[in-house]
Amino acid sequence: MANFWDNFRRLPVLHILVIALFFLMSIFGEFLAPLPFDQQDLRMRFVPPAWLEGGDSRFPLGTDNLGRDVLSRMIVGVRASFIVTIAALAFGSVLGSLIGLVSGYYGGRLDAILMRTADGMMAFPLILAALLLVAVIGPGIHTVVIAASCILWARFARLIRSEVLSVRERDFIKLARVAGASNWRIMIVHILPNVLNSVVVLLTLQLGFVIIVEATLSFLGAGIPPPTPTWGQMVASGRTYIDTAWWMSLFPGLAIAIVVLSFNLLGDWMRDHLDPRLRQL
Repeated sequence: MANFWDNFRRLPVLHILVIALFFLMSIFGEFLAPLPFDQQDLRMRFVPPAWLEGGDSRFPLGTDNLGRDVLSRMIVGVRASFIVTIAALAFGSVLGSLIGLVSGYYGGRLDAILMRTADGMMAFPLILAALLLVAVIGPGIHTVVIAASCILWARFARLIRSEVLSVRERDFIKLARVAGASNWRIMIVHILPNVLNSVVVLLTLQLGFVIIVEATLSFLGAGIPPPTPTWGQMVASGRTYIDTAWWMSLFPGLAIAIVVLSFNLLGDWMRDHLDPRLRQL
């Protein structure tokens, strides 16, 4: 029992609560929002937050240039970030892990080709790639997912490949070869379970990265188009009125910073507890 409470106290409880709230809003956002996110009332344009002079209790974080409730749009806007994050990480992690397994296990010329391709993808500017995709297939969730996945798979591939290079030389892998196990069985059954910790840690660390990517692309107009609200889009629409209606950009920007920081700190905590080399320090 004492060990349980010691481990519980070490949990980053605050960051876990922030992330849990993020996921809760992504699923039930339209039910949690106090007002419809697309409800416009031009008579209520630029109403300040409720605690300021001229504020209205119906709009706790104020309204935007079309009289829409900022808080409701922030809550509903979480869903877009959630969908992009899950889709991009699912595609990028699976593809990257598979390529890393093959590259690290077989080595040789195949390894060189795959890793130079990964290096090229990581060196290519993400924003430029997204803008090119927008010109070809148009803006939308699929554009952001493809752009983020193009970078993510390379990160996973390089990490898994480095782990496989060390695991494949261990005695139990040599015994599996002697026993007649096929290469694919060795990679999936014997090597993959030994590198899953690294995959989980990298997944957690990349959650914040994907949220930043989605917000950046939406800010530049290369992400998810209106009327679907996104945090990056809200920051962009508020920059024109930053002198008079600063809350339009401030609160979505704070939400991005808090969520990304929570994911990054949770990822650091998981790395410290899942990496056996760090646990021994």
